[in-house]
Amino acid sequence: MIVKEWCMYCGECAGVCPRNLIEVRELTLKFNEDQCKECSLCVQVCPVKALEKE
Repeated sequence: MIVKEWCMYCGECAGVCPRNLIEVRELTLKFNEDQCKECSLCVQVCPVKALEKE
């Protein structure tokens, strides 16, 4: 997952991940990409379009 520099770390992406694979930290997002099924819900709900699939 690519996180653009304008990410606000609001947590919307973490809130919709059905597998709870996203951890929001103060200035980073931590993705467990090994477990990700690429549903893209996190990309779709980002209010500032800061997430992009690799």
